[in-house]
Amino acid sequence: MNEVKNKVMLNTKDMSAGSGRPKPVMSPGNHKVKINSITFDKTPYDSEAFNIMLHVETEPVTGDFEGFYRDMNNQSLGRYDGQVGRIRISPFPFKDTTLPSGREINRDQEVLKSMINLAEVLNMRDALDSIEAETIEKFMVECNTLFTDGQKGSKFINICAGSREWENKEGYVNDDLYLPRMSKDGIPMETVDVENSRLLSFDKATHVRSLVKKDENQAKMEFKANSGSGNDFEL
Repeated sequence: MNEVKNKVMLNTKDMSAGSGRPKPVMSPGNHKVKINSITFDKTPYDSEAFNIMLHVETEPVTGDFEGFYRDMNNQSLGRYDGQVGRIRISPFPFKDTTLPSGREINRDQEVLKSMINLAEVLNMRDALDSIEAETIEKFMVECNTLFTDGQKGSKFINICAGSREWENKEGYVNDDLYLPRMSKDGIPMETVDVENSRLLSFDKATHVRSLVKKDENQAKMEFKANSGSGNDFEL
């Protein structure tokens, strides 16, 4: 009976099919991570919309693991000790807009609120309040320096990472990671070892928008439908 209790269970989580090693990149799920850098990135589809990207790293992975190089152009810096990932701090980009309800959303104010949430998780609210900047872009540069201790990395926090799956040109499915929104079910990031944890428990059905691939017949039908009218010069 004791042999059954002490038996190590086999598991494929975080492994890649090719080598059997743990993957160097994070998958969606519950993780303990530190923030190596924060960037404020313009979306490729809307010049007025921005994502706050948390460039994170898990705790060191033991065993047969080989992380990505910290800098491909300077490999003497070595490799990451843990899995890495780029996580959007929100499922949606930050942009000035008006909701159907008539409520107006101010991009800069929403960005500041997200930095307050992060500062409180890292117990750095007073330091955040000392930042003053002329633009939101400059403010985010200051936040990156503050929260990552000059790129040394933040202290570790617990997160729940969701994903929107997407397919690259080679046909591989990748994860566009993000922090789910706060809800009655819990919060997406939290201080480590907090009492009465409210951290969201990862649920694939809830937190992953799976890629739906079109079968060959459906693709052919859509192609015929789309090419049945118009001329060659229509965009």
